[in-house]
Amino acid sequence: DANRQISEYKFKLSKAEQEITTLEQNIGRLEGQVARYKNAAENAEKVEDELKAEKRKLQRELRTALDKIEEMEMTNSHLMKRLEKMKANRTALLSQQ
Repeated sequence: DANRQISEYKFKLSKAEQEITTLEQNIGRLEGQVARYKNAAENAEKVEDELKAEKRKLQRELRTALDKIEEMEMTNSHLMKRLEKMKANRTALLSQQ
């Protein structure tokens, strides 16, 4: 009976050791996954920061371009008015002759 118990305990010990080995392998695999996911998250944050900086740069460029367009439209309007005045003056001079 004692021999049966000893062999039963040896069997249980062997099974427990196998389970420990399996769990240790799982821990190693999961730690590797955690490291990869952490790396991916850090890279994603870096890319996000770069994209935010690029967006801010593009928004600045857009504001500058819109300001230039507005300035050019005002200049164009002013020049069109001057041209109309010059045409009117020319017509008036021609009609006086």
